[in-house]
Amino acid sequence: MTGKRALPALFSDDVLRRFLDAAAAEYVFITPDAPRPCFGVLLGTVADDALLVSDVAFGRNARTTDPSARAEFATTIVPRFGSAYENAVRAWWFAPEDLLRVSRAADERGLDILGSIHLHPDWHRLGPACERDRPLTDRPTPMDEYVFRSAGWPLNVVCYLERQHGGFYYSLAAWDGDCAPLSLRVHASAAVSA
Repeated sequence: MTGKRALPALFSDDVLRRFLDAAAAEYVFITPDAPRPCFGVLLGTVADDALLVSDVAFGRNARTTDPSARAEFATTIVPRFGSAYENAVRAWWFAPEDLLRVSRAADERGLDILGSIHLHPDWHRLGPACERDRPLTDRPTPMDEYVFRSAGWPLNVVCYLERQHGGFYYSLAAWDGDCAPLSLRVHASAAVSA
């Protein structure tokens, strides 16, 4: 990432809709004890002037079942980022066999894995009382920054989702593998007149 020109992310509106639908489905089950993550892998191509996101793939969360994930959370994540990550529902570890399946399917379609997208809910409203003064946003948390740097993907999108006044509202922000902000634009499917 360092020394390379930051490319904007051009998002398919269909990809965004699919992720938002999945995130909203998880959101309705969030409780103070169960933050219910939602995570997807972004697929597409790298053009000379942009990262073109054309698909999103989902997989299972192996946070509690994969021995490597359990070990990393116990030895690195919890000591570094706090006891909140002892909660087995918090955070995401993409099942390695699912990531392999996604990678192979992307190769067959001529697509690359560009990065990730994940949900930040309005945890300051939904979570336990101790979280009330620590609202999440579309900015990466210190844990997110650790994951972005570890993965090294060129695109990492955080989707903040909240429910207010009878509807869902969201904001998006994109970050590169060094946690520098990227420009993110969503395809306008409606007719845009000049």
